[in-house]
Amino acid sequence: NKLVAALASFLGIPFAQLNRSIINDDALNVLPAEKMRRHNVLPLSVVDGWLTLAMEDFANVLLIEEITRKTGHHVQVVAASGDDIRRMHDELGIGADDNEQAHAPTEDSYSQTLDDLNVEELTLITDEPEEDEESLNDLQEAASDSPLIRLVDYIILQAVKQKASDIHVEPEDKMCRVRYRRDGDLIEQMRPSYKLMPALVSRIKIMASMDISERRLPQDGGLTIMYANRPIDLRVSTMPTKYGEKIVMRIIDDKQQILNLEKLGFSPDLLEGFRSAIRCANGIVLVTGPTGSGKTTTLYAALHEIASEKRNISTIEDPVEYNMKGINQFQVNAKAGFTFATALRSLLRQDPDIVMVGEIRDTETAKLAAEAALTGHLVLATLHTNDAPSAVVRLVNMGVEPYLVAASLRAVLAQRLVKRLCPKCRRETTLNPSMTEMIGSFAGTGDPPPHLFESEGCANCQQSGYTGRTAVHELLLTDEQMVAGPNGLVSLSEIRERGRERGYRTLLEDGLAKAEQGLIGLNGLFEAVSYTDVQMQAGEQEAPGGV
Repeated sequence: NKLVAALASFLGIPFAQLNRSIINDDALNVLPAEKMRRHNVLPLSVVDGWLTLAMEDFANVLLIEEITRKTGHHVQVVAASGDDIRRMHDELGIGADDNEQAHAPTEDSYSQTLDDLNVEELTLITDEPEEDEESLNDLQEAASDSPLIRLVDYIILQAVKQKASDIHVEPEDKMCRVRYRRDGDLIEQMRPSYKLMPALVSRIKIMASMDISERRLPQDGGLTIMYANRPIDLRVSTMPTKYGEKIVMRIIDDKQQILNLEKLGFSPDLLEGFRSAIRCANGIVLVTGPTGSGKTTTLYAALHEIASEKRNISTIEDPVEYNMKGINQFQVNAKAGFTFATALRSLLRQDPDIVMVGEIRDTETAKLAAEAALTGHLVLATLHTNDAPSAVVRLVNMGVEPYLVAASLRAVLAQRLVKRLCPKCRRETTLNPSMTEMIGSFAGTGDPPPHLFESEGCANCQQSGYTGRTAVHELLLTDEQMVAGPNGLVSLSEIRERGRERGYRTLLEDGLAKAEQGLIGLNGLFEAVSYTDVQMQAGEQEAPGGV
């Protein structure tokens, strides 16, 4: 009892010596007797939606979460010795006395809880570092504890099952929380004990082959797991905060990869235009947008469509996010001097037909991409700009000669990801007069779309109103006549005007068309297309003129 009381005190959990007087009979009906015996727990009272529960395995957050879900009560944990709980089970006649296994303590309560939750087994593919006597410390021992390992497995598996894109493990003042990013939003999943945070972080760092002794500097790592007979990569990043290290894990799931352009939300005319651009024999095709807007997915889908055994296709990425058969993929390693620019320069000696550059970040890479395009290669790349016309000016500002931009650029696709309305609960809505006027002016027609929709939330979408995401696009098909003038490149406003004459429409206009179809709602659209973007695309705000 003294050992249990000391451990409970360390974790900030109250400890109780059990006797009949502190047990409320009504509480005993909250859980089945078999479950109380198997997990060695004992309900003590139920008051105002709170269940006070005595537990032997009082740090088992998975079991606590499961009991919360099954009973509908918040759970207040009280630590107690296993012998005391079993003695009270016998006194109260809970469970079958002749079942010796029911009386025996569980070997691994986390394992049993995971079985209750029907969570599949997770296998780590990457090797753990060999144990070193000098680095073997208390944190490493805690991180190797079976319940802690199963907690990390549970966090990862639940994220994969919920199709989350990222896992955030965040320390705060006397608190730790785990959030998943689903459909672009961060949603809190659980709050493990703050006392577990150092061991939790260390376990993840061990899995990702990172240095658990370094807690003052950011680190990057990765790991691969097997889930449902398929490999899933996780990119792990740590950063020190005021209250400890924060961890973000990016989930790269090949099964969720979309390698079909028709499934990326393109409007029919934009899809036709983009396909014509990526089928050019040479030139640059850019995909622009902020981080997390699906640029890489679009480029992978484009490569998948134009891939051929007769072509040498190579990619330069940081990191390589998806494995593609028949394509040479190169991983940037800045520490070793293998940057985008050095990789592209070397790759051009490898007789490529099509090159994908994960991101044009600097002047050297931009110039090499333009020169490659002029020497007969098709270059697909990403760039960070707010809209498609701005990419033309951005290349010049990065140091590419205007004549090279005009001669090599074939198309610029800008995109954003917008939450898709749940088809089960979406309803047509009406707009107030001020919103009607604003949307009409943005659309450039004076009138808003006649039909707009919103979602109410239902069981199908877990009351969120949304199921997945789709993309809104704008496509600028370019040639020398569009972007070049007597004195070099024309101004940004003139590029937009010439694009309009050829059918160019903005992100907002494509979004409003999808909103009229009921695919997305206005709230989701304006979250993805910021107010600054709207002003620029409505012509109320203009970037600096010619270059």
